[in-house]
Amino acid sequence: MTVNPQIVRDPPLTGVWSELVGQEKAVAVLRRAVGGQAHAMSHAWLLTGPPGSGRSNAARAFAAALECAEGGCGACNDCRTALSGAHPDVTLVRTETLSIGVDEVRELVRRAAMSPSRGRHQVVVVEDADRVTERGADALLKAIEEPAARTVWVLCAPTPDDVIVTIRSRCRRLHLATPRDEAVAELLVTRDGVAPELAAEAARAAQGHIGRARRLARDEDARSRRDRILALPTGLNDLGDCLRAAQELVAETGQEAAAATADQDARERGELEKALGFGTKGARPRHAAAAIKDLEDEQKARVKRLQRDALDRVLTELTTFHRDVLALQTGAVRPGEEQRLTGSRLVNAGIADRIRQVARSSTSDRTVRRIDAILEARTALETNVSPQLAMEALLVNLAPRG
Repeated sequence: MTVNPQIVRDPPLTGVWSELVGQEKAVAVLRRAVGGQAHAMSHAWLLTGPPGSGRSNAARAFAAALECAEGGCGACNDCRTALSGAHPDVTLVRTETLSIGVDEVRELVRRAAMSPSRGRHQVVVVEDADRVTERGADALLKAIEEPAARTVWVLCAPTPDDVIVTIRSRCRRLHLATPRDEAVAELLVTRDGVAPELAAEAARAAQGHIGRARRLARDEDARSRRDRILALPTGLNDLGDCLRAAQELVAETGQEAAAATADQDARERGELEKALGFGTKGARPRHAAAAIKDLEDEQKARVKRLQRDALDRVLTELTTFHRDVLALQTGAVRPGEEQRLTGSRLVNAGIADRIRQVARSSTSDRTVRRIDAILEARTALETNVSPQLAMEALLVNLAPRG
């Protein structure tokens, strides 16, 4: 199967905007603001869009373009440092814990009130504005209501409803759409050198999430993990299978999260011990135990969040499987349409035979109940139910007799 280069009809984006695949309309709005067109600019923006749509990349590109003398060339020092987080007048915030508290927001407000030291604006990008706590939101609201003259706030969230109404009402909203599968596949082929067939498969599986598509296309281990998850619905024969599979999923995602943070944890521990005077002859740091405990609590919260994110990806893959089953059961996808990149098609076209088998052996009502069970598991994880209990309950409901 080949990816037709004529499928993507929009002109290619260049400079700092080049990563925003399929977001030509949103980029046009941001470019007009950078260019100073009348009524196009705002001191506060709220960029929303589904996971993988590129809202964080759009916010970074916008920040770089605001500092760039050429409006986002992508090659100058201002663009490069703004995108990397090294620009002195661009603050990039992405929390690694479950929330952004009031103390962190107050520090951002302090930074936002400063005049630019080198650039044209003082830009504060909050990539996880939906994680700001209630007290933090109160502090943020005051800063947005009374902004400094050359300060620009760029908030990112999945939907406007994820940000409190008093903040979102004071921001200019810009929604990013889910990139088209054919546009993502074309990017993988032309920019990353991925084979067309693999690019198409990864684009379908990622459902518009560009970062996820790249991982699937370039990382064989990521594809293997996904294959194991998609094998679960047809590999659960009894209660023992469900309990074992749940335990393995929780253990694997926990190990994945711990490994992802190990280097950072060690670096933070070393820096704290150095600041406290550990290793200094005769030093007896005051409050050392409390400081170390606070750090350990923060690190545990970070691991917890990463594990929850990993389990959420498991739920997403299971949802795509049952979505495909339901599509066949209801006739939404007809024979011969499975491999398409547009219109009616299967997300998991590579295992179409297995999906057809499940569709024939079950009913659409039962499939809907299984999708509901996945949604309930997601809600349970968000409300801090034990991951083990949440996954056990889910897999019991997904078993053939569930």
